[in-house]
Amino acid sequence: VQLQASGGGLVQPGGSLRLSCTTSGERFNWNEMGWYRQDPGKQRELVAFITSGGTSHYSDSVKGRFTISRDVAKDTVNLQMTNLKPEDTAVYYCNVRTYLSGINVWGKGTQVTVSS
Repeated sequence: VQLQASGGGLVQPGGSLRLSCTTSGERFNWNEMGWYRQDPGKQRELVAFITSGGTSHYSDSVKGRFTISRDVAKDTVNLQMTNLKPEDTAVYYCNVRTYLSGINVWGKGTQVTVSS
């Protein structure tokens, strides 16, 4: 399984970006599809994930500004980011996982930079 993320870039504070992540290869019923981010020198942190049942979870720092969605048919997870702040600047990583079989796959990351 491979993940291909797209949609990162440079945006001004208050702007919006949409990240997308598509899987390729063998398909699974992912228990979670989500996004994490990492600043240089810091630990990778959860941004948001969505379960196979459609329940979404967000970090407190992005609640109300980011929306995660999942397209089961396309095996894609999207992250709509609005009202972006400089502190949202990071490399964003897509992640998919299953619980029972322990499959846990990471994408290569896409840079998001929020700066004026």
